[in-house]
Amino acid sequence: MAAAAAAAPGALGTLQAGRARLVAACCARLGPGWRLSGSWTVPRVDPAIWARGWTHAAGGAAWRRGYSSEVKTEDELRVRYLEEENRGIVVLGINRAYAKNSLSTNLIKMLSKAVDALKSDKKVRTIIVRSEVPGIFCAGADLKERVKMNSSEVGPFVSKIRAVINEIANLPVPTIAAIDGLALGGGLELALACDIRVAASSAKMGLVETKLAIIPGGGGTQRLPRAIGMSLAKELIFSARVLDGQAAKAVGLISHVLEQNQEGDAAYRKALDLAREFLPQGPVAMRVAKLAINQGMEVDLITGLAIEEACYAQTIPTKDRLEGLLAFKEKRTPRYKGE
Repeated sequence: MAAAAAAAPGALGTLQAGRARLVAACCARLGPGWRLSGSWTVPRVDPAIWARGWTHAAGGAAWRRGYSSEVKTEDELRVRYLEEENRGIVVLGINRAYAKNSLSTNLIKMLSKAVDALKSDKKVRTIIVRSEVPGIFCAGADLKERVKMNSSEVGPFVSKIRAVINEIANLPVPTIAAIDGLALGGGLELALACDIRVAASSAKMGLVETKLAIIPGGGGTQRLPRAIGMSLAKELIFSARVLDGQAAKAVGLISHVLEQNQEGDAAYRKALDLAREFLPQGPVAMRVAKLAINQGMEVDLITGLAIEEACYAQTIPTKDRLEGLLAFKEKRTPRYKGE
């Protein structure tokens, strides 16, 4: 009994030290050098981390409906910064009509390049992932390309898909998947990596890999259970079942379901409405809120609360926090700068 009592404090200390390491590792992603009050030691945000940006190409063809300009034109992926009242919203548009937007080697490279630029761009506030091909979101991996690969090439290619989808999941700003059509296999895994999913009622979604005697390889076996629960996720993966928008909403796979419109972009329009709701909020707060939620969901509650405390501390020294208080006092709309 005495030995057990003596061991308990040591075990508690080990647990607390482990939690401290988790919190420090989590918050290190935001920048070096700051210390949280109390026993938790974590890095302090470097203002330069929020100031980093990249200069995009000027000009470009005007987008349909005339509310954005194209900043980067590619055959299979279009990256657009929206303008005017939508400034701060970036749209990633997949455009492989001839291959049902399937994930090819080239498309994966382009997605990786685009995400790498966006993740350090201070001007980006919300990212929407959509299709520019009517009736299709993404049909999964490019099987015509896959069939030409030998066995030694398949594993590395799937690893690249998984890595890019992880990069999307780790983007520091809110991400929304607008599913206006078919989202199968890797296409649904791409959507699962986004913070929020909206879909048209006519959309079709499923992890269908077991039909091909393989399993989801882009994070589906991990993100689907986290989204809808383990038992139901197993049922859907084991059966390779495909759900429409209404069924997907019923199981919690998507947040909103819309009747499709004549233009075929009902989900995109809803995603744009949501992104507009996010725009007025403090940019630093949005980033650390996402980090706190994502990291907190992977640990126990006590560690999660410590992560929240560390993330909250990131907002205290910001100019935006002072601006929010001043705007409240003066009864006006705050003008946040992400500082």
